[in-house]
Amino acid sequence: MTKQRLPFLDRLTVPVIAAPMLRVSGIELVSAACRAGVVGAFPTANCASLEEFDAWLRRLNAEAEAAGGNHAPYCPNLIMRRDPAKVRAEVDIIVRNSAEVVITSVGSPASVIPALHDGGCLVLADVASLHHAERALEAGVDGLVLLTAGAGGHTGWANPFAFVCAVRALFDGPIVLAGGLSDGVAVKAATVLGCDLGSMGTRFIATRESLGSMPYKQMLARSSLDDVMTTRAFTGLPANFLRPSIVQAGLDPAALDEAVSVQEARSRFGGGSEGATIQRWADLWSAGHSVSGVSTVPSVAELVAALGAEFAGAG
Repeated sequence: MTKQRLPFLDRLTVPVIAAPMLRVSGIELVSAACRAGVVGAFPTANCASLEEFDAWLRRLNAEAEAAGGNHAPYCPNLIMRRDPAKVRAEVDIIVRNSAEVVITSVGSPASVIPALHDGGCLVLADVASLHHAERALEAGVDGLVLLTAGAGGHTGWANPFAFVCAVRALFDGPIVLAGGLSDGVAVKAATVLGCDLGSMGTRFIATRESLGSMPYKQMLARSSLDDVMTTRAFTGLPANFLRPSIVQAGLDPAALDEAVSVQEARSRFGGGSEGATIQRWADLWSAGHSVSGVSTVPSVAELVAALGAEFAGAG
């Protein structure tokens, strides 16, 4: 198998994706990331409408054209377990705007791959197990985003060293490592391990351009690895949240319902649910193990410059 090289790697300041984050990755964060030289990813669900989604892509395309090629690509994140008609409409917008790359998550990408490939778009699939990696490859994806232990929000369970090694034994294409990357040295280690890119979320929440509230960003700067806890209570799936935000919301981290189903969790903590006074992601804040690397709230440009210097200095 011939290894496929991501065509935009040479345009990056440092091989990093600013990870797609619900309620955090807004247009200003994505735009700043692309201008600074890292891939700016965002969930399409962060757009209030299809019209807004199209407007975001048109703006990002215009900025890339104005930059004359010195611009990293943007990367929409398609959440597959949503209204299929809306997902199809989002795919049409992605193709119409000639997006270079997308990430699919929470469900099989099989239904969208043909249209995206016909439009010249690379498809990376978010996977948290070897089984899901194999299924994604069977569906025809171009690359894999390996969600490992320590990722913020919905998290993986696998050790990154073991996971990359296992995937590399069956796939010679693009791999993105997600989970626990806090600086440029960690990104360099990911490339030595055999990954093409590192995906960083927590560090980008604590930037001036993110949609995270200032109290959220300040809590990240005060927190350490020990302040991150994995729980099923808020989504029905293993997810990493900041323990101080759980306490702040009036809940006892030691008395959470870990047997809750996805549907029950949505009714208790989901956005817009009747009677849900505490909202996941809005009142309950997520973070990954890399939170120990957050001490300030820089601009995206300042963060990327620091990551680039650390990456270069790692040899």
